[in-house]
Amino acid sequence: MTKQEQYELLIPQIAGLIEGETDEVSVQANISAILKENLEYFFWIGFYEVRDNELRLGPFQGSVACYRIPYGKGVCGTAWEEGKTIIVPDVEAFPGHIACSSLSRSEIVVPVFDTMGKCRCVIDVDSVELGSFDDTDKKYLEQIASLMAENLYE
Repeated sequence: MTKQEQYELLIPQIAGLIEGETDEVSVQANISAILKENLEYFFWIGFYEVRDNELRLGPFQGSVACYRIPYGKGVCGTAWEEGKTIIVPDVEAFPGHIACSSLSRSEIVVPVFDTMGKCRCVIDVDSVELGSFDDTDKKYLEQIASLMAENLYE
């Protein structure tokens, strides 16, 4: 099954999990679980929430992670600062990369915005392989971010 086919099966399931749920932690936990369980190239998947002008670790699936990430630092902080998805094919080549795990080789980070355009959290995904993430991941992870925005941050 292609990556696109996998996502196309997962998106309706995620939409069903999210619909009517207003607890951010619960939604983030279930999204992390369903993605980690079904996309085997996801080494680490989780959320960093914007709190007190920094990103703070939220629900995740994978190995231990950094508790806090400053605004504009690392891939997560940069995605928050720039307000856009960032795909990093080789984390060693990303200036200021924050290495929570030495096994991480590539990364994608997707900001999640509320209806006022304020970043509420980021979806962070790491892989142990170089170049794991592409426009297909971007498209579908941004769809998941939109589903979260519609249901949690109206």
